[in-house]
Amino acid sequence: MTSTLFAQKIQVVDQLTGEPVGAVAIYNKKKQKSTYTDINGYADISAFDFYELIYFQDVAYVTYRATKEEIEESNFKVQLPPKSEEMNPVVVSVSKFEQRKQDIPQSIISTSKEEIVFQNPQTSADLLQQTGQVYIQKSQQGGGSPLIRGFSTNRLLITVDGVRMNTAIFRGGNLQNVISIDPLSVERTEVILGPGSVVYGSDAIGGVMNFFTQTPKFTSTKTTELSGNSLLRYATANDEKTAHLDFNYSTDKFASATSISINNFGDLKMGSHGPDDYLRNRYTIRRDNQDIVIDNPDPEVQVPTGFDQLNLLQKFSYRPSLSWRFDLGLIYTATSDFSRYDALTRFRESGNPRNSEWYYGPQKWLMVNAKAQHRGDGKWYDKMIITQAYQKFDEGRNTRNFRSTDLFENDERVDALSTAIDFERRDRENNALFYGLEYLHNKVTSDGSVRNIETGEEREAPTRYPDGSTWQSMAAYASYQWKIKSNLTLQTGARYNYIWIDADFDDQFFEFPFEEATVRTGALTGAIGATYLPDPSWELRANLSTAFRAPNIDDIGKIFDPSPGTVVVPNPDLESEYSYNTEVGVKKRVTERLTIDGAGYFTILKDALVARDFQLNGQDEVLYQGELSQVQAIQNSERSEIYGFELGVDYQWSDQWRLYGHYTWLDGVQEEEDGSEVAVRHVAPAFGDAHLVYDQNKWKVDAYTIFNGQFDFDELAPEQQDRDYLYASDANGNPYSPSWYTLNLRTQYQFTNSLSAIATLENITDQRYRTYSSGIAAAGRNLIMALNYTF
Repeated sequence: MTSTLFAQKIQVVDQLTGEPVGAVAIYNKKKQKSTYTDINGYADISAFDFYELIYFQDVAYVTYRATKEEIEESNFKVQLPPKSEEMNPVVVSVSKFEQRKQDIPQSIISTSKEEIVFQNPQTSADLLQQTGQVYIQKSQQGGGSPLIRGFSTNRLLITVDGVRMNTAIFRGGNLQNVISIDPLSVERTEVILGPGSVVYGSDAIGGVMNFFTQTPKFTSTKTTELSGNSLLRYATANDEKTAHLDFNYSTDKFASATSISINNFGDLKMGSHGPDDYLRNRYTIRRDNQDIVIDNPDPEVQVPTGFDQLNLLQKFSYRPSLSWRFDLGLIYTATSDFSRYDALTRFRESGNPRNSEWYYGPQKWLMVNAKAQHRGDGKWYDKMIITQAYQKFDEGRNTRNFRSTDLFENDERVDALSTAIDFERRDRENNALFYGLEYLHNKVTSDGSVRNIETGEEREAPTRYPDGSTWQSMAAYASYQWKIKSNLTLQTGARYNYIWIDADFDDQFFEFPFEEATVRTGALTGAIGATYLPDPSWELRANLSTAFRAPNIDDIGKIFDPSPGTVVVPNPDLESEYSYNTEVGVKKRVTERLTIDGAGYFTILKDALVARDFQLNGQDEVLYQGELSQVQAIQNSERSEIYGFELGVDYQWSDQWRLYGHYTWLDGVQEEEDGSEVAVRHVAPAFGDAHLVYDQNKWKVDAYTIFNGQFDFDELAPEQQDRDYLYASDANGNPYSPSWYTLNLRTQYQFTNSLSAIATLENITDQRYRTYSSGIAAAGRNLIMALNYTF
């Protein structure tokens, strides 16, 4: 009789809070029987035998097992012990499914929504920089190119809501696409430091930056709720004016999320104390149909650097049952035209500027992302995610030489389709198998023209890329997490990728020695790593991995000028570049309040794709956009070695006071054709941060410093030594990158449960500095004020 009565329902709750836990997987030893708890933690386990062991599993809780008899003795309630979220948070970026950070052998930086709101970054590039472990280069205010462990641009991967953002025209030079991601719509970020090719494929050599945007929230009862958030922000250094609104409409089965942000950035003002080389003493204007150079009334104002941006997000979620969930998301961002500031600061020997105009834009990005998630019965998978996405990227480059009437215009569009199906299967010991398939297709549309700015007459000009070229990728991967012991976890994985590239070249302007490029190449990558916890105070991890980057359309087919007097031409004879990486890490909880975390790594990059001198039809120089230029092409070079270490310290000396910081040091060498060794371009100087935080009740205060080491002339890569316009001059007149620091103060005050204010005073001592390889000086003393209202 007792068994019959019991066959109805049990409830699963959190052992500490007593709150119900939904979507807990319940199964027997062989997974022949399974079910899930509903939103309120209830489940019917009548299918299970009375004395059969029943397993209760959720990634946020310790796996629990009991018989029906034992559950009955507990008054039909199962209390799951939670894993420590603070000490061992959940991350999803490594496998695309939830894993405990403590079980992962790679270094991962996570930033929560609460931290993002407090940091109040102006762009997503600033959001990455504020982690203290990602370096940011800027060529103009409308940009931000991340550098991770000596790699940048197309050797780093960006994903948004699990969808690859990198396209077939991501280049080896600095990239600005990360600013298309609205930081005010981001719920959290996860940055993998080091290779991620097993799960993400090509480009994931130096790291993977995962952005997870606002997600619709369901209600736990059959009610309808509307909630939201609004923000107004102003900054003094660039006269920034930002307005933001987001809201969530939710029921128990349907939910939607909407986010709108409008940004207006004026010209950026640099600091007063630092190298005079960075001052903007003169700039060009057009008056009476003539280009003239005028004196800047305030040389600390970098003219022109202002731009506008619009960010829109709309998502819908439908959950007909606990087994199925369907999501549809749309993201659209668009900038105004924005000048490439570093190009406008270059002068010829005559003293005249090289360019009167050099601007991007508008830069537009559209993503439509559809997902279906299903919880299986455990035979083939416990969870399946099917993702279908379409993206459209529009970007343009517009250049005009000083006192020329010809405006060269290049417009590119990439249509990117991606299809992925990913699976997770866990057993009762919490071992997990992750596997999946992926297909990518990019089509590049490229136009070139010259327009006379006085007459309006247009004529054809060389395109930047082969028009109509395509890049395709198909891949399969598998990764296994094996819990050998309770304190020892092994993770292994492998991936095979096959790449197709097809491009036809137009010989209208250049006589290429080829008419088409057809690339067919495969890549096999793998990884193995382990985490070991000798006791609760120690975490040890080690990882060996390979990664690759396949040639893309930018590598094989681009025509552009990377610097004055140089032109890069197509080269279809390219192969993939490979990296071989090893990493060891340690985390020590010295006391309950003091934690020290460190990692060291060594990476070898073979057959690196770099620009080298080249010949086109036997010629070393060709005429490009009216200028005789040295010919170069992307080629497979010998090898590079990059090595470094990262250190983090966190001391919570009381409930209100916390001291933490990061320090990163790295170095590297690249082997040249003649056997000599030179510096690696994207290896940044040593950098870090330190924070002193006070947090009590309504007040939160963060006093912090950011610091950066120096690169002397002989420590710069050869291509950087030739770009003196980016750097300060040393005593010998050679370019170098000076060290710098800033002192900053950030405060947050919660007036009510709904209304809060955030004020940040950056660069209090008004330092004038540029981050390494940047063509624009950072903001001087800058007061950022924001009001946030939640409803």
